[in-house]
Amino acid sequence: MAANTSQKLTGTSQYDFVPGDQILFYDDFSQDAIGDFPALWTTNGSGEVKSVNIAPGKWFHMNGEDAVYCYTRQIDFPDNFIVEFDIIPDEKYQYGIQFTLYQENADDPKEMNDDLYPGEAGLHVDLGYDRWDTKGYKETQDWLTGQATKNTVVREKENHVILWVQKRRVRIYHQNAKVLDMPTNIYPNVKFNRMRFSGWDRYSAPYVSNLKITTASPDTRSKLITEGKLVTYGITFDVNKADVKPESFGTLKSIADVLKENGPVRVKIIGHTDSDGDDAKNLELSQRRAQSVKNELVSKFGIDASRIETEGAGETTPVASNDTPANKALNRRVEFVKQ
Repeated sequence: MAANTSQKLTGTSQYDFVPGDQILFYDDFSQDAIGDFPALWTTNGSGEVKSVNIAPGKWFHMNGEDAVYCYTRQIDFPDNFIVEFDIIPDEKYQYGIQFTLYQENADDPKEMNDDLYPGEAGLHVDLGYDRWDTKGYKETQDWLTGQATKNTVVREKENHVILWVQKRRVRIYHQNAKVLDMPTNIYPNVKFNRMRFSGWDRYSAPYVSNLKITTASPDTRSKLITEGKLVTYGITFDVNKADVKPESFGTLKSIADVLKENGPVRVKIIGHTDSDGDDAKNLELSQRRAQSVKNELVSKFGIDASRIETEGAGETTPVASNDTPANKALNRRVEFVKQ
């Protein structure tokens, strides 16, 4: 008789986030002076742009005790989009801060809306120190709620938060893992056009930067084969560094899949930067970034190194002027060209 053995139940999943390839919005507060309130935002409380000792760049310090922080312009959100931002909670961070997307009330538009649930309908995402809470809301309707306690934001650390909206579905990613997935977290036919941060009864004041909104075109990876070129914004790096960020995994995997499906194809990877800084250093940085992307494809996805060339273009071939943070983000890109 066979021995009576037991096997522990396990499950298999995957990190399914793929960054967007079209930039709709980007703000890193680089054009705002240290000590000023950001030019394109408004509040009923207080806040200012600061530098911090644990991360590069400029950060929006949302230090009002009971305040909302509204982006002053409307954004035409599509049905499917991705919001990413970095947040550094301070040591007293407890009750969290909310990020809200909402559909403005056309009969009562407000540049600065401090209603608890602004607009006709929306989505609240609460970034607590011990949990994530989401609330889809609509006038006269009950909330559509979600909650998770996995991989919450870490105090006094730089946290990269990803919110992926696909019509009614809401997914949140943090620390290279999916922490929440709600298939019906948003009411049907809601068209977001506003965003804000808010916090009430807080004793803490987080820092926020690198706010980016993107959307993805259907099957963009096929462009590498059908059009001979693929430009992606889904492979990202820290400022002035060549190390590929973990959230680039989905984009790298999709490109690796294309290369595996089309065995003979050879590609050239071209790195591009914006115009900030020294020309020669930007050229060298773009070369190192292209090489880093190649290294990732070879070491993590098993692509033959002989199929990939690399090149750095630095700031020499911009696709937009370098006059705003959003345009600079468009110029920071990775290009794949079929050889």
